[in-house]
Amino acid sequence: MEIVTLCLFLLVAVVVSGIVSRILPSALPRPIVQIALGAAIGMVAHVRVELDPELFLLLLVPPLLFLDGWRIPKEALFKDRGAILGLALGLVFLTVLGMGLFIHWLIPAMPLAVAFALAAVVSPTDPIAVSAVAQKVTIPPRMMHILEGESLLNDASGLVCLRFAIAAALTGSFSIWTAATTFAWMAVAGVAIGAGLAWGIVSAKSAFSRRFGDDVGSNILVSLLIPFAAYLGAEHLHASGVLAAAAAGITMTFTNVSTGVAAATRIRRRAVWDMLQFTLNGVIFVLLGEQLPDVVARARDTVAATGHQSVWWLGLYVLAIVAGLCALRFGWVWVSLQFTVYRSRWRQGDAEKTSPPRRVIAAMTTAGARGAITLAGALTLPLTMTDGREFPARDLAIFLASGVILSSLMIAAIGLPLLLRNLRLPADQGVEAERARARRAGAKAAIAELERVQHRMADGRDDADRFVDVAGRLMDQYRERLDALADDDDSKIAAKADERLEREMRLAAIRAERRAIFNLAHRREITTGVAEQLGRELDLVDARLTRFGTSG
Repeated sequence: MEIVTLCLFLLVAVVVSGIVSRILPSALPRPIVQIALGAAIGMVAHVRVELDPELFLLLLVPPLLFLDGWRIPKEALFKDRGAILGLALGLVFLTVLGMGLFIHWLIPAMPLAVAFALAAVVSPTDPIAVSAVAQKVTIPPRMMHILEGESLLNDASGLVCLRFAIAAALTGSFSIWTAATTFAWMAVAGVAIGAGLAWGIVSAKSAFSRRFGDDVGSNILVSLLIPFAAYLGAEHLHASGVLAAAAAGITMTFTNVSTGVAAATRIRRRAVWDMLQFTLNGVIFVLLGEQLPDVVARARDTVAATGHQSVWWLGLYVLAIVAGLCALRFGWVWVSLQFTVYRSRWRQGDAEKTSPPRRVIAAMTTAGARGAITLAGALTLPLTMTDGREFPARDLAIFLASGVILSSLMIAAIGLPLLLRNLRLPADQGVEAERARARRAGAKAAIAELERVQHRMADGRDDADRFVDVAGRLMDQYRERLDALADDDDSKIAAKADERLEREMRLAAIRAERRAIFNLAHRREITTGVAEQLGRELDLVDARLTRFGTSG
């Protein structure tokens, strides 16, 4: 009963955090508020959440990675694959090697293998935390896509490095050949298992639905179970469950093209996943805060492992590690962006713009906040060695990892709003032109089809003028779209201004219509069921227009 009560407190804390983060005048980021609420629960509650790292990874991480892979724009993922792979693989390995040696030099009492384990723990970034921190600031879409793609891969590479560092600490030996082959197997097999399972499950469900009918509830439930199936299947075969969950999410985009999920199912499924994402993200940070009182309480005993007496040394160690992480990330981002995102300018011989602007590099560096994977990785450190002795510096590593999480979140909370102001990455050349060309082709095809259908339907009928009038009105709409897509810049500006005005007017009209309908229901002039049905239809149009205005 106490555990159930504590779980309810955690969920209430997630809800309260969203309210508090909005009403605070300082616009404190939601993850910081959630950590603070979790710490308050940890100090007040008499029941502690004993986090099982494997259970933590299974329940919370796969659905979030699955959803990231599902929703990330695939064109952006493949377009910036060079920058993403460089950050997700090269930067992680550099961080483990460089920070492992630095931490061992900084804290000689920490064995080298444990230092490498701590470096592996703090190497993966958490874009979910970054997006929550920067919710008051608009992150350039291309930068956000790079950060999201980085997180889909660096979790796996960081956890693989952690596994080998722990094995080296337990056995005292390390084989670079074994590490390389194991990493290759975990990566390739993880991606294959995740993609194969997602494709197979969705295809089987689609075949069943075509023959026996579809059920919205079961369709949504299947989507919720896929990331867990991918994670467990990969882990059973000693592959990367983290990569499997992300690959399953990426595959969902392509399965939906062939299976044709109903629009109503997609709308309800998105609502369920939005709720799950909000809940799991919040629970992760609340749990992190709930663990902090115990971590801080053990700080005085932990500091003895460093050979010092004052607990302030632990704070200095955290700051030194964060500074080292920022320095490595800054240097790698400069090199990576110079030869990936900015490579077209470099090839064109534009010497003045060969290097990325410093503010872009600083923003990408500041965005490297740590979160769920860092916490889970720190807790996976074993309690004892193979001979029964206590695992060296375990509490110290957990404290330092927690300090890195909090420090990186605070740096992102303070630095990103300043660095992202009016910041733009190089635009994707040709994307707008391709979009306009596709829309023009679609509009012309629609006009031609309307003319054909009009003649076919009106042939031999006495009221042929009706078909001509209806088709004419529809064709006028498509011709207006063609005019809006004209190549003339002045026409484009005027069309966009008119489109924005029309959207605002339509939104105002739709919302007034919705208020009038529900006023009728409150006066009992129509039934609540009719009002809810009409309200849902208007909500869909409202959401579409609002989303279009935000993206535009």
